[in-house]
Amino acid sequence: MSVLTPDRVFASSPITDKDEAIREAGRQLVGAGAVTESYVDAMFDREKTLSTYMGNLLAIPHGTNEAKDEVLDSALVFIRTAAPIDWDGNEVRFVVGIAGKDGGHLEILSKIALVFSEEEEVEKLLAASDAAELYELLGSVNEE
Repeated sequence: MSVLTPDRVFASSPITDKDEAIREAGRQLVGAGAVTESYVDAMFDREKTLSTYMGNLLAIPHGTNEAKDEVLDSALVFIRTAAPIDWDGNEVRFVVGIAGKDGGHLEILSKIALVFSEEEEVEKLLAASDAAELYELLGSVNEE
C-alpha cells in the first residue's frame, strides 16, 4: 500500500503559520483514515517539547510516542506552502504530516530525509509546477 497518494499532495497551500500547518496536516491524516482526532492534539504536544523543523525548508509534524495507539495506518501528507512560513525562527516551505503504524514511520522518515538531504532535490520540489509533478518527484517514498 502507498503511504503517499496523489490526493494528499498539495502544491500551493495558503497556510500562513506553524499552527495552521500542523492543523491542516493533521486534518488530512484524519481524513485519510490514518489517525484519530487525538493524534492531531499529540502533534501539537510534540511541537511544544521538540520542534519538528528538520532543515532544508522542511518540517515533519508528528505525534508523540504516547499517541501511537491513535495511529490506524501509515500515511503521509505533503504540503508545499505558497509562501515561506515561520517555524520556530526557521523558514519552512514543506510540511510533511506523518503517521506510521507499528513503527513504519521510521522507514518513511528515512526516505523523506534522503529526498531532503540533497539541495538539488529540494530545488526540484520548489520548482515543481503542480501537485502531480511533486508526487512524481516524491515517488521513492512509496517504494518498498
